[in-house]
Amino acid sequence: MPPQSLLPLSEVSFYILLSLAPGAKHGYAILKDVEDLSRGGLRLSTSTLYDALERLLLQGLIERVAEEIVQNEGRPRKIYRLNKLGRNLLAAEVSRLQTLLEVAAPRLRETTR
Repeated sequence: MPPQSLLPLSEVSFYILLSLAPGAKHGYAILKDVEDLSRGGLRLSTSTLYDALERLLLQGLIERVAEEIVQNEGRPRKIYRLNKLGRNLLAAEVSRLQTLLEVAAPRLRETTR
């Protein structure tokens, strides 16, 4: 499946994939990173996060890492990472957004004169 067939990404999917771009993370780390990346503009509930992670897993864009980590006698935390298809899709979305900005910026400058 070509990555472009999954575009455009939802804001939630975009930020989750972007969060996983540097490396694997567990759900809570993704949740906090998405909030940081969006400068507080996107605060995911845990149910929204895990629904999105499940959807991204089913689409074959991310994968679970075999090992899990345990936090201070808590439940094991599942770890997720971006796979090749997910990375290609994220790159395609960034390229698509850059093209939109390249077209829009000059037009906006024209209308403010």
